[in-house]
Amino acid sequence: MSEWPVVVVGAGPVGLAAAAELLERGLEPLVFERGAQAGAAVALWHHVRLFSPWSELVAPAAGRLLEPTGWSRPDAASYPTGAEWAARYLRPLAAALGDRVRLGVEVVGAARRGRDRVVDSGRDSEPLTVHLRDADGTERRITARALIDASGTWTGPNPLGGDGLPALGEPAAADRIAYQVPNLADPAVRARYAGKHVAIAGSGHSALTALVALAELGNTRISWILRRGEVGNVFGGGEADQLPARGALGLRAKQAAREGHVRAVTGFRTEAVERSGERLTLVSDQGARVEDVAEIVVLTGFRPELSWLSELRLELDATLQAPVRLAPLIDPNVHSCGTVYPHGVAELAHPEPGVFLAGMKSYGRAPTFLAMTGYEQVRSIAAALAGDREAAERVELVLPETGVCGGSGVFDAEPGGGGCCGGQPETLTLAAPAPRA
Repeated sequence: MSEWPVVVVGAGPVGLAAAAELLERGLEPLVFERGAQAGAAVALWHHVRLFSPWSELVAPAAGRLLEPTGWSRPDAASYPTGAEWAARYLRPLAAALGDRVRLGVEVVGAARRGRDRVVDSGRDSEPLTVHLRDADGTERRITARALIDASGTWTGPNPLGGDGLPALGEPAAADRIAYQVPNLADPAVRARYAGKHVAIAGSGHSALTALVALAELGNTRISWILRRGEVGNVFGGGEADQLPARGALGLRAKQAAREGHVRAVTGFRTEAVERSGERLTLVSDQGARVEDVAEIVVLTGFRPELSWLSELRLELDATLQAPVRLAPLIDPNVHSCGTVYPHGVAELAHPEPGVFLAGMKSYGRAPTFLAMTGYEQVRSIAAALAGDREAAERVELVLPETGVCGGSGVFDAEPGGGGCCGGQPETLTLAAPAPRA
């Protein structure tokens, strides 16, 4: 099938890294991005600073492709914002790949040529067909030897509802709910939250980022909605985190809580959002209420969009919606990102030949994905597609430890082993430090 390209879905960090790896291996990549620019999803959280330094954000093959173009490698020890990552790396990388990157083109389907998912005959010998929709609505299809889906999960934020579905009243309150970290450098956004009672739902690093940013406004009251039964290790590994910026974020969030800017409401699984004029009330499945809320920021993770892959034979874990051989390695009930074993084509392969999910998409609903994990994934996939099995199976990555002993899921349990939903939620304000004598 060497006459056909390898289609890569998504011109984000991992998709562009995949294209660079394929090109270096002598394979022809074709990258489709539905956004108007490379790194379109990154551009939507442009104001957020990454936990990883530049040394971990430039894929090896991408760096080698960029160097002859006169590209200036950023300071390895500095930490870029999303805007800087896109401007100084992703867009130059897309330019270096040239017309192999097609912007404004959405992949709306993929299948084995002439066969739906039920047909066995010819699945090993027929190429893939990839169905496309241009920005003007024109539909077309191309033939591909393989498919790497690196489209991410940004467009699939999890809802506020504690059962994984939107809470009652959540869609009706959409004008008061944000699903990303607010950009408080924008005066209009700042005015939306300043001096208000804001509820932040979520316990991951995005939620901590929003908590710190809103607490620094000084006059904003924050209710931090946690499904887990206690605050526990929600602040992360602190000084033990081998990603110092991530550890520092947890320490800043903890300090904001101690200073009384934040009220943590634990064991709260949102069932409904009630609206009275401009005020919202969050109601839990146990009847607890958080009242007089002006704005809600929902940062409860993401989920993959899989509908356009429905005619391909994917083998996905029933819980995480990640490849079944990868899922045990990334299960948040067991792992932090620092305890995830580096992985590649062996863990990412599916029953459908030549089809791979990579990057955040490969993690399904699991959190704490690192860019360099995705870079290792696509290095291995490209090697396998080029026939270099030894390189594909070789591990070329060591991940930093988080300093957190368990993943996020285990914290849903009380210390004694009971579930967090066994009784009424607990509301607490973390105590301020004792005054010095």
